[in-house]
Formats: sequence, C-alpha cells, structure tokens
Amino acid sequence: MMMKQLRAALASLAVLTVLTGFVYPLVVTGIAQVVFREQANGGLVLRDGHVIGSRLIGQPFDDPKYFWGRLSATGPSDYNAAASSGSNYGPMSDALLDAVKSRVEALRAADPENANLIPVDLVTASASGLDPHISPASAEYQIARVARVRGLTEVRVREVVARHTSGRQLRLLGEPTVNVLSLNLELDALDGK
Repeated sequence: MMMKQLRAALASLAVLTVLTGFVYPLVVTGIAQVVFREQANGGLVLRDGHVIGSRLIGQPFDDPKYFWGRLSATGPSDYNAAASSGSNYGPMSDALLDAVKSRVEALRAADPENANLIPVDLVTASASGLDPHISPASAEYQIARVARVRGLTEVRVREVVARHTSGRQLRLLGEPTVNVLSLNLELDALDGK
C-alpha cells in the first residue's frame, strides 16, 4: 500500500514538474514573444549594435541639456532593475522631505529663471524606483532649460516632447506620460544634424 502511494506521489511530482517547470513557462514565454515582443525583450534601445538603455527602465540624466526623469529609490545605484523598490517613506518622513528639498534645489539651480511650480513627479520616486516616464507637466517645466542649453527654440523642443507623449491606455487607464530616454535621444539626434 505504501509503495503504491509513493509511486503515485512520484508520478504526480514528475508530471507537475514538467507542466509547471517547463511547459507553462515555455507557453507563457512564447505568447509574450508574439504578443508583447518589445516588452518581453526589455524594451532595449540599440545604437550601433550596442544597448544604450531601455524604454521600460528609467536612467539617470543630470546634464542640464537633458530632460530629467523621476528620482530612483533603488540601491545600491540609481535605476537598478535588480533592486526595484520604492523608498517606503511616508508623507511625514524627514528623509522624504530632505530628498524633495534636495531635488527642488537642483531643479532651481539648473534653471534659476523658472519660477513655475515644480510638478511632484520631478521630486519624488515612483513605487518601483524605475519609472522611465515623466508627466507632460514635468516635461513642460523643463522645456525652457533644455531649449536654452541646446540652442533650440522652445517651440521646437515642445514639438519633440509632443512626439514622445503617450496618452492614456485604451483612452481610459492611467495618465499621459513622456518617455525620458526616447525624448533625450531624439534631442541628441537633432544636435547631430
């Protein structure tokens, strides 16, 4: 009786191992490669055959000629995809307040003439710490600085921002966003012309 139960248990283990350890992952991977190919492959951006970034993971930009993204709360380095996490700072946290003050000072120092209100997503981290997008308001806040540093008109920079602004998903979910990497790469291409 015990041998019969042992054989049944081992057979179940073998079948479930094959199903959940091999068949299911292959099916899900296959579907992802067909339906969501870019996302399944990391949204990688290539230049001259080399990976220079991902449209799905934020990257640090601190040069005034670039649009700056959201803060990253990952460690030990910013935008570390292996350590995705939020800061877990509450609204009354002194550490959060210090981080916000520091970022406000950096934004004001980079563009002292800009007296507009700073959008909240420019001074806070996203829940994952990896957000590659900013709000259109955050892009608008930075247009004058980027245009001035690059020697472009604000109208021209605003046109580039509009091309990299995505609307709500299904016209219903989320908020409009601007992909920072794609935006900065197009601006670099303009500089190269």
